[in-house]
Amino acid sequence: MTAKVKRPRVGRRAMILAAGYGYRMRPLTLTRPKPLVEVAGRPIIAYATERLQGADIGAVVVNVHYLPDAIEQWAAGIEAPHITISDERAELLDTGGGVKKALPLLGSDPFFVLNGDSFWLEGAEPALARMRAAWDGRRMDCLLLLAPMTSAVGFCGTGDFRMAPDGRLARRHESQVTPFVFAGCYLVHPRLYADSPEGPFSMNLLWTRAEARGRLFGLRHDGTWFHVGTPDAIAEAEKALAAL
Repeated sequence: MTAKVKRPRVGRRAMILAAGYGYRMRPLTLTRPKPLVEVAGRPIIAYATERLQGADIGAVVVNVHYLPDAIEQWAAGIEAPHITISDERAELLDTGGGVKKALPLLGSDPFFVLNGDSFWLEGAEPALARMRAAWDGRRMDCLLLLAPMTSAVGFCGTGDFRMAPDGRLARRHESQVTPFVFAGCYLVHPRLYADSPEGPFSMNLLWTRAEARGRLFGLRHDGTWFHVGTPDAIAEAEKALAAL
């Protein structure tokens, strides 16, 4: 009898990054963590959980460090999906170290990671469903959702990545302007964290490693992405939302 092969359950768990200090959002973040700052009457992190609720996500991990009790109180009021807290009170672990600490809660299959301080509106098809469909574990270690600069509200920069026709990503050279910006969401296989540092480190380190192996890919978002980095950006986001 042929043994059954376990197929990965792609993107059925997720993590929301919610531990940072939100310095650029001061003075609003003097009394609340940045993910709980409101845009159009809702905490920014609520937009992330709304996307997860509609994507058949069974479990979500949220990390905490700065004003952790406020995040925990918010999480206690969410009925679905189920939220588990990854406690970084002792040490803020940055975007890579925070996910590595939470790996035992995220399982052995590819999972989503979302920033808790940005959000998007869907295009013709939900972004998380498109990312699942695009995932190819034979070629990919990480798949980033990318927003075209033309549909990024509140972002003033030169872009993040160049994307080849097959979706492979390369970092923007210092002198370049690129058409895509990281939209605060990615799908990643846990193997990318093998041999990663202990303690705090940026996810940029692992993206650079994946890029060098040709295993860093991107998917163009077909809706609007909102970068809410400063108090002034809140008004810009609310104006754009009201016009849609």
